[in-house]
Amino acid sequence: MKNTVEKKLKKLISSNGTICLALIDSENISPKSTTKLVKTAEHSGVSGILVGGSTTIDQLELSHVVSNIKQNVKIPVILFPGNVTGISPHADAILFSSLLNSDNPYFIIGAQALAAPVVKKHNLEAIPMGYIIVGDGGSSGFIGRVRGIPWNKPTLAAMYALAAQYLGMRFLYLEAGSGVTSHIPSQIISKVRKVYDGILMVGGGIRTPSDAKELAEAGADIIVIGTLLEEKGFTETLGNIVKSIRNVER
Repeated sequence: MKNTVEKKLKKLISSNGTICLALIDSENISPKSTTKLVKTAEHSGVSGILVGGSTTIDQLELSHVVSNIKQNVKIPVILFPGNVTGISPHADAILFSSLLNSDNPYFIIGAQALAAPVVKKHNLEAIPMGYIIVGDGGSSGFIGRVRGIPWNKPTLAAMYALAAQYLGMRFLYLEAGSGVTSHIPSQIISKVRKVYDGILMVGGGIRTPSDAKELAEAGADIIVIGTLLEEKGFTETLGNIVKSIRNVER
């Protein structure tokens, strides 16, 4: 594996500054809606499509969704699984993540050990990623049995981030959770950015261009937009988010 997707994302970040990825929950969307949504997202300027969901259990449905997306976009399609059921052979890559602040070892290394042979069998590009949930984390926090990083304790987030770096995780995802009302405070992003040298992803509660720009200025390399895509009339907002984070000063 030549890390093609990882290299492409890093090149885009190097050239454009912060980039945006669209997150699709395979259980909350129909094939017809998927086609329209991903085409719109690509046209709006997102750099890739993430496919995942913390409660995804139907692998056949997931593979159908991923295959459909692949047929309709030219940007990378990357799996973001919440469990071993979130793997499809049709994707370009997988965020091979460890939920670092879970109380359950299964989500730290157990699921990863079970999934590794499948990832190898499908010849998926695996991108090593530390996954840290801030606050209660919505569904992800509940399913993953997380001890969420308190919103007013950025030093704790930085400690986990540095541990992820020392463990060789080239990507780091700070997650507020799906459907949450507020994004992760910029103070946490700034604190983590000071100690973590890899690609920093931030998601959850990002609904406006000003939200996205604030987090990009704080140091996020990738902004992940998910829940917004489920709302009517998201196209203009998504396009403006992509524009707002391009080449921002940090």
